Amino acid sequence: MSEDTLRHRIRPGGPWRRVLPSVYLAHNGSLTTPQREIAAVLYAGPGCVITGEAALHQVGVRTSLKDVIDVLIPATVKRQSIGFVRVQRTTRMPERPSVRSGIRWAPPSRAVSDAARGELELGEVRELVAAVVQGRRCTVAQLAEELRNGPKRGSAALRSVLGEVADGIASGAEGDLRKLVKSGRLPEPLYNPDLYVGSEFLARPDLWWKDEGVAGELDSKEWHLSPDQWRRTMERHARMTARGIFVLHFPPSRVRSDGQKVLAELRAALEEGRRRGPLAIRTVPGNQQPR
Repeated sequence: MSEDTLRHRIRPGGPWRRVLPSVYLAHNGSLTTPQREIAAVLYAGPGCVITGEAALHQVGVRTSLKDVIDVLIPATVKRQSIGFVRVQRTTRMPERPSVRSGIRWAPPSRAVSDAARGELELGEVRELVAAVVQGRRCTVAQLAEELRNGPKRGSAALRSVLGEVADGIASGAEGDLRKLVKSGRLPEPLYNPDLYVGSEFLARPDLWWKDEGVAGELDSKEWHLSPDQWRRTMERHARMTARGIFVLHFPPSRVRSDGQKVLAELRAALEEGRRRGPLAIRTVPGNQQPR
């Protein structure tokens, strides 16, 4: 195709349009998400790998799927970020990217690490880590390895979240509740421990105050309250209360909007638990469970 022909097709009001340098859309409408990804790869060049939230979305992780496409390129390649393409030059190209639809995608652990060094807030990083770990897309150990091997700049949020995970935090909402517990100067609970009566497994509450026999549960309609999960939640509640445990349930939205009342309810339950005395419950902390 000659330059004149191309110029004619991308003229104002013409049938084509230019979306990136040397990348053209063969109609003048909007780009779909797959077309944006293809355009990003065509611009970044051979050997590039899509990372960040776009790569996580490809493996079924729920993300906000922002307009920006993050692309890894070798440090020796000269490309600049432009338009909706954010170029990340690196000496650590993924060794085994997956290939789908002719596009190379970063592994989930690398994609989370790269996304966390972007413009995400701490809560958004929590949600990403929770999603990939709970969805078995990667392990905490793989995320920690990426954190160790990657650049320190911009890693504070991921470092903080992995510190929470090491304490047993399993979701972004639990991270919010943890901050509330600390700000309210409550005794430090265990997060996601396994509770046993003798050798029989009892439950794994979100928060557990062992000495007081108090459990805190986060009930999220979006993540936990499908009919089947609701039934399991009620069964777990019944098992714990039958053993004398005080079980308090909080929706994540209430933790964020009504924190002082949540703290007051927890304090009252802890005080009642102290007056009653400890229960015959064996506790295995969440960070000591086999992975």
